[in-house]
Amino acid sequence: MISYYQKYQNTIKSLANKPRLLLHSCCAPCSSACLEELTKYFEVDVYFYNPNITLEEEFNKRLSEQIRFISEVYGDTIKVINAGHNSNDFYSKIKGLEELPERGARCKVCYALRLEKTAGYAKNNGYDYFTTTLSLSPHKNAEWINQIGEELELSYNVKFLNSDFKKKGGYLRSIELSKEYNLYRQDYCGCIFSRKA
Repeated sequence: MISYYQKYQNTIKSLANKPRLLLHSCCAPCSSACLEELTKYFEVDVYFYNPNITLEEEFNKRLSEQIRFISEVYGDTIKVINAGHNSNDFYSKIKGLEELPERGARCKVCYALRLEKTAGYAKNNGYDYFTTTLSLSPHKNAEWINQIGEELELSYNVKFLNSDFKKKGGYLRSIELSKEYNLYRQDYCGCIFSRKA
């Protein structure tokens, strides 16, 4: 079995400077531990693209918390890029998969949608690497996330940073930071299907 955490460590050891990295973020709590780690080695910007979040009110709440957290902790050293809320992007991609269970093929399509948009932005705006906070969650399939990222690296010619951010206490650290900064922690992924589940 591939250790994506080890792949991450190998990349870190190979860096000679601080490359530019675009981090796809699903929410402030997940980004908290990822940013604490990544800013040691990269110049990071955050890309907030989550069309799976069905309710606009929920989307805006998570985006607001993302901006607040980064402003409080990192000031203006990290830019938050809001790709906008368009749940039609999500629904068109998962058409026919609505009845599948959580953590199945529908989720894989959702990962790919968000990662591809991130890869495209990274390519068009001169980033050296892109990655995502998604692997921080114990509910997300890190193998799928990394496989998708590696495929997009080839398609877009921008490096994907392999990761499994939940390893070595990453998920627990995100809980600690969420409490420290009083971050809003949602209790579902964002789509209507995860909310029902």
